[in-house]
Amino acid sequence: MEQNNRILSSLCYFSIFFAGFILPLIVMLVVKDRDVKKHATHALISHLLLYVPAVIFFIILATMGIFASAEMSDSTGAALGIGVIIFIIFMALFSLAIVIWNIVRGIQVLNQKSTTM
Repeated sequence: MEQNNRILSSLCYFSIFFAGFILPLIVMLVVKDRDVKKHATHALISHLLLYVPAVIFFIILATMGIFASAEMSDSTGAALGIGVIIFIIFMALFSLAIVIWNIVRGIQVLNQKSTTM
């Protein structure tokens, strides 16, 4: 892989810090090189994975809000609160793992010498 292609591919992974899923999407649509498209696609998928738990969490909270009754007991409210805290911790760990994976992949792409992966 050429130097420019390696830099562009690794930038797709590193864009998790500054451009979110926009840069990998643009690179995937514009660039012709197959390897760069492949890395841009992988980076795009990993960037979008950050949004999945947030959407699920929003749907769960909205559903709970719709079905919550005014007669909800204190123990039910405490259980929901603990569930929310556990989910926030899970989401933070999941997000950290995705960010670390993107950093590792970006460095691996920068260090790769040949066209094979």
